[in-house]
Amino acid sequence: MDRRILVLLLKSCLTLLALVVLSACGRNNLVADNSADAALPVINPDVERREVSEPKISTQDFELGGYVGYMSVEDFGTNVVYGARLNYHLTEHFFAQANYGTTDTDKTSFEELSGGAQLLTDSERTYTYYNASLGLNLLPGESFVGSDWAFNSALYLVGGVGNTDFAGDDYFTVTLGAGYRMLPIDAVAINFDVRDHMFDSDLLGDSKITHNIEFSMGLNFFF
Repeated sequence: MDRRILVLLLKSCLTLLALVVLSACGRNNLVADNSADAALPVINPDVERREVSEPKISTQDFELGGYVGYMSVEDFGTNVVYGARLNYHLTEHFFAQANYGTTDTDKTSFEELSGGAQLLTDSERTYTYYNASLGLNLLPGESFVGSDWAFNSALYLVGGVGNTDFAGDDYFTVTLGAGYRMLPIDAVAINFDVRDHMFDSDLLGDSKITHNIEFSMGLNFFF
């Protein structure tokens, strides 16, 4: 009886040892298979990368240029305006700006209908302004011309204060506007602007805030 129990125990030990050996071999094979699978890439992309040229505008770059366009002086007609502009890029998003512009004005409808009344002399009809503004760049990106040309560009807002010399007097002026900048090359910018020059005037009798709208296109150079 004792011999039978001993044989049974021996068989049980051999069976358990065989199971342990088989389990260890199985784990080793699974680890080897997982290592081989991990060495293979899940996705093998074959994508042609496009080179993108970023604008080389430093945060301390200056921008100098000129502009030309049309300015509608309230009650005094619309005429060609031209001027000079200096930008200083404070950061990637903000820039300071100084402007100087001039335009001629026409006679008012009252002067035309009166047949001889003159509100202003010829020298007083020249409208000249200068101002300092702060600009904010919005929506930087690229503008596409056709299918082969892409240029760095941005929309921007500007606002500032300055002085207007008109009709023999000086007026404190608030200027608000928006623009679009495109860089055909890294050192040159083309600008399209619309601005409203606002000041309080009583030239025609009643005191009112006049809105003098300017549309212009400019060419600036970085240095």
